[in-house]
Amino acid sequence: MKHRIVVLGAGYAGAYVAGTVARRLSPEDTGITVVNAEPDFVQRLRLHQLAAGQEIEAPQLADVFVGTGIELRLARVTAVDPERQVVAVADADGGGELRYDTLLYALGSHVADHGVPGVAEHAFDVTGRPSALRLRERLDSLGRRDGGGRVLVVGDGLTGIETATEIAESRPGLSVTLVARGELGAQLSAGARGHLRQACDRLGITVLEHTSVEAVEAARVLCADGTAVASEATVWTAGFAVDPIAAAGGLEVTESGRIVVDRTMRSVSHPNVYAVGDSAYAIGDNGRPLPMSCASAGYTGRQATAAIVGSLTGRAIPHIKLEYLANHISLGRRDGILQLVDDEARAKPKYVGGRKAARIKAGILRMSLWATSHPTFGLPKRRRSLAAAPDASAEHRVAA
Repeated sequence: MKHRIVVLGAGYAGAYVAGTVARRLSPEDTGITVVNAEPDFVQRLRLHQLAAGQEIEAPQLADVFVGTGIELRLARVTAVDPERQVVAVADADGGGELRYDTLLYALGSHVADHGVPGVAEHAFDVTGRPSALRLRERLDSLGRRDGGGRVLVVGDGLTGIETATEIAESRPGLSVTLVARGELGAQLSAGARGHLRQACDRLGITVLEHTSVEAVEAARVLCADGTAVASEATVWTAGFAVDPIAAAGGLEVTESGRIVVDRTMRSVSHPNVYAVGDSAYAIGDNGRPLPMSCASAGYTGRQATAAIVGSLTGRAIPHIKLEYLANHISLGRRDGILQLVDDEARAKPKYVGGRKAARIKAGILRMSLWATSHPTFGLPKRRRSLAAAPDASAEHRVAA
């Protein structure tokens, strides 16, 4: 019987790992199934652009996996049972269960409402393609009004900054306000903070600093200081959360629900389960948890690939670097910030801004899309057979 590998999620990490593992392992020994709710690959890093009215590529996953032998199952994951080694899914035909021998968990994250009333009912977000398109429709309707409309972006993390600046640049007829819980760009160096402020001024963005939102209503938000800010489109970008599926299935997770993994992305509680991307709680080489980011998806994905192939073929598993070097922030299409960070995740004094930073960010996005949609490029054509008894222990061999 073939060794069954099931991959949950086909985002940056899941799609890459699935395609790469398929190319490295013999199809005579392994069968790989990818479960994803949508038929296309979603460039999550560019969903704020989609919401602002731009068109972005969305390669069909069937095309991404062509020639790999991967079976694509378009379905929504509803449960994981690591004791029985099954995954429950729901689709147009009612769904069912998929059995696995090795599971790769890459379901990613969604917007976190932090228990704030009204977020689910009234706020928009850019964490998924359907939600980004919903925001786009709302912005379109506001743009047709006399005098435009008021857009309020809550959260001044990277997603909030990119969303506010993209909307302001693409839709100059709208009034855009960015709500920052503390100082705008507090995670950046002094020079980069100044650059960000200049960008907001240039784009006409109103910034409300040291402001906490306690409730979202249909046409306004209520702040902790008692003030109300009018908004015809409130965009919630105040953090990310993961689905409770892993926790409900009995995998060891953090308080936030992320799967606790070892240095090779293997679940510390269930050795035939691997987690990558936002779903994984992985400790980087600096001793700190890797942040939820595209860069982390790449590092954890490459490490999981090496671990799965190594453990199944009886080879030593190399350590892939797990590092976080910089924040890349787009400020519309012609401006940006590249902020390097040190081993303590603190911003270094120097930064790159302006068109150069924008070109670097655009290059990273193109590279990420290409690498994900061409996962087998440059890999050896020889596919390795599985070892007679694949290593299922938690203490598998690791290369020095």
